[in-house]
Amino acid sequence: MTTLECCSNSEGGPVEEFYRPLGDGSFAATPATAGPWSPDAQHAGPVAGLLGRALERHEPVPGTRVARVTVEILGPVPVAELAVTARVVRPGRRVALLEAVMTHAGRPVARATAWRILAAPERLPAFSHAPAPPPLPESTPPLETWPEAHADGYLAAMEWRVVEGALGRPGPGVTWARARVPLVSGEADTPLVRALVLADSASGVGSQLDLSKWLIINTDLTVALHRDPVGEWLCMGAAVHTSPRGSALCEAALADRSGDFGRVLQTLLVDEPPG
Repeated sequence: MTTLECCSNSEGGPVEEFYRPLGDGSFAATPATAGPWSPDAQHAGPVAGLLGRALERHEPVPGTRVARVTVEILGPVPVAELAVTARVVRPGRRVALLEAVMTHAGRPVARATAWRILAAPERLPAFSHAPAPPPLPESTPPLETWPEAHADGYLAAMEWRVVEGALGRPGPGVTWARARVPLVSGEADTPLVRALVLADSASGVGSQLDLSKWLIINTDLTVALHRDPVGEWLCMGAAVHTSPRGSALCEAALADRSGDFGRVLQTLLVDEPPG
């Protein structure tokens, strides 16, 4: 297993953000965005966060909130300069459908849709049928990954406090996590961004398969939130279901110190590794 160390930039110093803004909706991805499969391809967590940021900021309507985001991964997202645009697909005062597209060199690499809905009245009763999350550990040993993993990007840019299981080991698993760096330099992450940056880790936290022996690629990510999360630390309990001659499905529950706030779903391609 490989122990994580903090990610660094090309000059050898610590990375201070996932993306640097370049103006006009363009961003430079830092090494912190790199996923476990390659230092040249991004983890979909920061990708989802940047798309979610664009959706939140596009023509905001007071009294509404983004309740569901679905991200479609159109191909490997390079650790390079990207552009993000957003538009309203279906306008509405109480319900609106939004879309954001991420491109690299003019080619779409990811897209997201979101339902922005009117926030419920404060007098609505609060119901939660999920068990309370486990306590946040005061500390945990350094996180370990499978030997082939690129551990110096996204995995190191997140702080993990594992409760059950471990990344790269058979799940299900439960972990608390928070980002060590902001999504965009000079900005505080919103609750939606914090949830999205973590959410794509579900298949790693909950995987039943040996990630050194199987090629696993998620084609999409859906995050549905019945309320906005509170605080930096978020808890994820995840599990992966697989079927021969089928595919894999990852589901995860999201919680903060106050309790459950949402769900994650990922559709996963599973295949023999190349070679």
